[in-house]
Amino acid sequence: MRRILIAAAGAAALSVAACGERADLDIAAGTGASPQLPAPKKTLLPTLNIAPAKGWPAGGAPKAAEGLVVKAFADKLDHPRWIHVLPNGDVLVAETNAPPKPEDQKGLRAKIQGMVMKRAGAVTKSANRITLLRDTDGDGVADLRSTFIAGLNSPFGMVLVGDRFYVADTDAVLAFPYKEGETTITAPRQRVTDLPAGPRNHHWTKTLIASPDGQHLYATVGSNSNVAENGMAEEEGRAAIWEIDVATGAKRLFATGLRNPNGMGWEPSSGALWTVVNERDEIGSDLVPDYMTSVRDGGFYGWPYSYYGQHVDERVKPPRPDLVARAIKPDYALGPHTASLGLTFDAGSALPAPFKGGAFIGQHGSWNRKPHSGYKVIFVPFAGGKPSGPPLDVLTGFLNGEGEALGRPVGVAFDRRGALLAADDVGNVIWRVSKR
Repeated sequence: MRRILIAAAGAAALSVAACGERADLDIAAGTGASPQLPAPKKTLLPTLNIAPAKGWPAGGAPKAAEGLVVKAFADKLDHPRWIHVLPNGDVLVAETNAPPKPEDQKGLRAKIQGMVMKRAGAVTKSANRITLLRDTDGDGVADLRSTFIAGLNSPFGMVLVGDRFYVADTDAVLAFPYKEGETTITAPRQRVTDLPAGPRNHHWTKTLIASPDGQHLYATVGSNSNVAENGMAEEEGRAAIWEIDVATGAKRLFATGLRNPNGMGWEPSSGALWTVVNERDEIGSDLVPDYMTSVRDGGFYGWPYSYYGQHVDERVKPPRPDLVARAIKPDYALGPHTASLGLTFDAGSALPAPFKGGAFIGQHGSWNRKPHSGYKVIFVPFAGGKPSGPPLDVLTGFLNGEGEALGRPVGVAFDRRGALLAADDVGNVIWRVSKR
């Protein structure tokens, strides 16, 4: 009976939300260096607009922008989320999903959220492995596939520093010995440092990047909630980027107040660290824009007390005006609820103009906005180390006419020949985008 009541309550919630609030502004209004930020909308239930996961029909593919062509580099993967390209051209893919999160699944809200995630294709058992893909004949399609590392714990970020390969599991950074050209690592792993996780572990993905000199790693850790509704004790060490000393494993908080940072990259002209961040939900289809920003050492970016600089979130109690006064405004908005996850900078790719000298971003797509947002790969042009114009679509067509998700892009990276790779965790494909 209890299950029936929960299911009925969930269905009612979906039905009520489906009839309610919707966007007053288009995505462009919530994009750029100075996005429009209307007043929050208070609703009885969150806006739910789910794109059910369908997958690609035979021969189906996203649509590439003019001057570009897209084809499958590898298919029939198991929820591919993140990509790392080794110096020899091997492509590593984290086939992964969320770990068990028993404390994040309690209560009616969690039950409804679980239904949402299942319908969106986000509730599958994690393969917990990194797979190596190799294109031996140079035709742009992987013809060798091997399990690179198995037995991981919801792995995500990856980086190679010298002869050590690092993996960000959901609860730790691990190190493995690496020899160029090997297709499998079976050597024992070393636990470099722990990362915040635990039985709630709401935002479980942890990305990883190395400093240019290889002396430090930077790891992203998302918040344990939407707006700290479980208390700030649950947020210890979260909503942050950590700096980790490679030699000792010692770590410190590098930047905080970042609700759910994901992809990171070093901007080529300035050398600054940038990240993309998923902002908060449940205050309307027009709020809050996800964003990309340069990251200052010691910087605080507002979460949970304020958003987009010093716009106070009245839901968070008790307030912290002292922290709001310190909150840094992000550099560039990426549209509300786009779920911008992947980030890579063009540092000499083989793509044509106008897709030169900027950032490529994988947008996983919305659930808390009407109409949908995201579900595409975009390019943001840069000049002088800063975004210099509106975004351009690179890959679209991930939603069909019925609002179903044929695919959902996540991580992005450049292969050794300068083509863009994009992980699609609903289509179970790595797409390769090159010059037409």
